[in-house]
Amino acid sequence: MRENHRILLCHNLRRHPIRDETIIFTSLYAGLRAKEIAALTGGNVFDEACNVRTQFILTAEQSKGGHTRTVYLNQRLRKALLEYSALIRTAKPHQALFKSQKGGHFSTNTMCQLFLDIYKAMGLKDASSHSGRRTYITRLANKGVGVRLLAEHSHISTTQRYIDVNAEQLSEAVELL
Repeated sequence: MRENHRILLCHNLRRHPIRDETIIFTSLYAGLRAKEIAALTGGNVFDEACNVRTQFILTAEQSKGGHTRTVYLNQRLRKALLEYSALIRTAKPHQALFKSQKGGHFSTNTMCQLFLDIYKAMGLKDASSHSGRRTYITRLANKGVGVRLLAEHSHISTTQRYIDVNAEQLSEAVELL
């Protein structure tokens, strides 16, 4: 995958490479917004035995729009979180999963800036904190996941705006006729 290759290329250029890589993977493989990633706690993703959960509840306070929702973690993201847990050693339930320079939760704005810095180091000029979410939704749509399922916690019209369409998809679509 292109983004994995780029992440690995800039990996050693970052002050906190494992944390930053895990943040990007959380965006790409769970579709979380910067606000939601900034608000994650150890208890969200790790159980009492420090095992990575397969799913967790994002609280109304953690999410956009004040709605709770279930976040499902695929194997690739669970592996990245397990590797990250070795770095942080303990994942206390109420502490920030991704600690800022000050040791607490990132603010939403600081998390957005972190995304911009990481993507800049990766050589991506037009990427933003929302790029991972867009990629996540587009990939699921490309795999045949219906827009109704993708919009489980949102409006279909909003979700449809996230799905990028390209010439290859259009070419493959007409072959279905």
